[in-house]
Amino acid sequence: MNRRPFTRARQRTSSTSPSCTPPLPITAVPDTGSDLIWTQCDAPCRKCFPQPTPLYAPARSATYANVSCSSSLCEALRDPRHHCSAPDPGCAYYFSYGDGTSTDGALATETLTLGSGTTVHGIAFGYGTESLGSTDNSSGVVGMGRGPLSLASQLGITRFSYCFTPFSDKAASPLFLGPSATLSATAQSTPFAPNPAGGRRSSYYYLTLEGITVGETLLPIDPAVFQLSPMGGGGFIIDSGTTFTALEECAFVVLVRAVAARVGLPLASGAHLGLSLCFAAPEGETEAVDVPRLVFHFDSADMALPRESYVVEDRNAGVACLGMVSMRGMSVLGSLQQQSMHFLYDLEGGVLSFEPAECGEL
Repeated sequence: MNRRPFTRARQRTSSTSPSCTPPLPITAVPDTGSDLIWTQCDAPCRKCFPQPTPLYAPARSATYANVSCSSSLCEALRDPRHHCSAPDPGCAYYFSYGDGTSTDGALATETLTLGSGTTVHGIAFGYGTESLGSTDNSSGVVGMGRGPLSLASQLGITRFSYCFTPFSDKAASPLFLGPSATLSATAQSTPFAPNPAGGRRSSYYYLTLEGITVGETLLPIDPAVFQLSPMGGGGFIIDSGTTFTALEECAFVVLVRAVAARVGLPLASGAHLGLSLCFAAPEGETEAVDVPRLVFHFDSADMALPRESYVVEDRNAGVACLGMVSMRGMSVLGSLQQQSMHFLYDLEGGVLSFEPAECGEL
């Protein structure tokens, strides 16, 4: 398939258009950390957040079809709370995300037309009639995980790639599906780590993070911190639907101390940004905050991050912050750290490849 540009709203947002008969352009966040494709719907919508395009209305589509509760598609939801009941033959779902955003509705199938003009029939998606939170000025989410309901799985493609333009850039971010997803011969590659079996975690794309360098120093972090436990906990994943990289707490503390020591400026509050390590910029000039280089060392590949991929500036407040957060358990490579980098997911070969790129020119 040919390349399709993301419609921008921050840089996590893509468009899928049209998606019904008659055609209706929609926008949705591409999310490699989940499987479900869903959009807000007027069926009617009991609670919907604002979106830039009209609500999808099943009653006005000639290609819409319900998914039955007993179908394999419904079973693929893997929701332990789901039970079929005689009065409701449809496939109800509820799905929530780490930031508190959630969608409640029913599963259906629809015709999807990609930007290349390729039309695909019978794509399963959720039509949400109650939504909480937001999806960055879009109408829903396009799951690109490993599970059977993701767009990648339903299209049967063995590779896809994307390249996020900078957060400050309003240009579209390209998405490539199938054979059009290619990188240059100089791209670096790292194998996907094995997934734990069963449950939601089996849909993630795990990587092996071996270490982090700040400046010229490899930080004293035990690589085991980022490894999966025998019970399937922990691990390190790449997720296009999470904004900030989140590191396991003990590793994050080491990183924060190393960055703070090298920057050497007075600390400032970044609570309004959701960030914990911020510096007061000299005379309010955030560009003047000199930060050390930052490199993530993966199995067989090193990812050197450009400044804009790990420094968040608030010029009004005169602060510059480390654009990463702490969490317990799993660690995540977020979309801020993925900007200006072209990522290719080789599902057949089990490899993630990447290289720096001018994403708006691809």
